[in-house]
Amino acid sequence: MENEKKLESFVLVHNIAKRHNVGTLARSATAFGVSEMILVGRRDFNAFGSHGSTSHVRFRHFHSLADAKTFLKERDCDICGVEITDNAVAVNEHPFKRSTAFLLGNEGSGLSAKECEICDFFVYIPQYGCGTASLNVTVAASIVLHQFGVWAGFSERTREGNKFIVAERPFKQAKKNYCAETSESIAEERRLKRENLSNGFFEDTGKEESPTNLLDTLFND
Repeated sequence: MENEKKLESFVLVHNIAKRHNVGTLARSATAFGVSEMILVGRRDFNAFGSHGSTSHVRFRHFHSLADAKTFLKERDCDICGVEITDNAVAVNEHPFKRSTAFLLGNEGSGLSAKECEICDFFVYIPQYGCGTASLNVTVAASIVLHQFGVWAGFSERTREGNKFIVAERPFKQAKKNYCAETSESIAEERRLKRENLSNGFFEDTGKEESPTNLLDTLFND
């Protein structure tokens, strides 16, 4: 493995079905050294379950998977789909080559064809018991991110007593967990929302959603 350049990991959040929200994913992301969480689609997020960890990971927003892919490729970053496919490799075999962004599938339907198209390779998590067909997205993310950290040689955090030491908060998130955008981006988001409503992707309640819950629809049970 060549370590001349700093290795980084990213979490790509798109079209997750159940209420394992961005806050909970952020907690796992900070534990395993993720550089950024990339939100595709809606840019507000619910920080419930993060235990303050959203202040220790940077958030970035894109309106489309194509834009997110362009950003990652400019950083010489592979995109890894976490999904059981014919060519998927067990994650504990560490099939990594460089910095990697992990895209996790929807629990009900897995990765969509559109999501698979942007992936460079796929990994799956081996299971040894017979009682469940899959893991929830937060558990899956934790396992995959930990395996990448082992491969990349990330330094283990210092411990104190029976816990790891938490650093000072380096990032100040907006008051309502909001990835700030330009007026043009906001207009584009509203256009996409109307399009999603017309396609039946989001339920139209006839009311504006709470600013702190705009991403919550993505994580409903």
